[in-house]
Amino acid sequence: MRAIDTSRVSAEQFDQLERAAAEISPEMLDVIHALIESIRAGAEITVFEPAATLTPKEVADRLGMSRAHLYKLLDRGEIAFDRVGRDRRVPFTEVVEFEQRRQRDRRELAERFAQQQQGRAAAIDELSDLL
Repeated sequence: MRAIDTSRVSAEQFDQLERAAAEISPEMLDVIHALIESIRAGAEITVFEPAATLTPKEVADRLGMSRAHLYKLLDRGEIAFDRVGRDRRVPFTEVVEFEQRRQRDRRELAERFAQQQQGRAAAIDELSDLL
């Protein structure tokens, strides 16, 4: 894992890159635009090797949870890990997959609550019309 120092990249260079993007595939263009927006917003960009592994502390920090909660997830099999002696190592790809599942589950839950709320509002409207 390594952080990329973007402090010396000027706004003009980003503008040049965006103008040159006309010859780039739409998928790659999406990646470039996301990187440019993140860097302009002051985000730190970190590059991980595909085979990178993280310690439980690193995973917990990335996911914004306690290590105790992370260990529960590991023990339940929600995040796959490898053992290195007594220690656990989590493949970075597993962390990304878990984050994607968690985001998808949260979206689905929010949609279900929204639908329930709409159903309740419709029922209240119907009852008020009857009264």
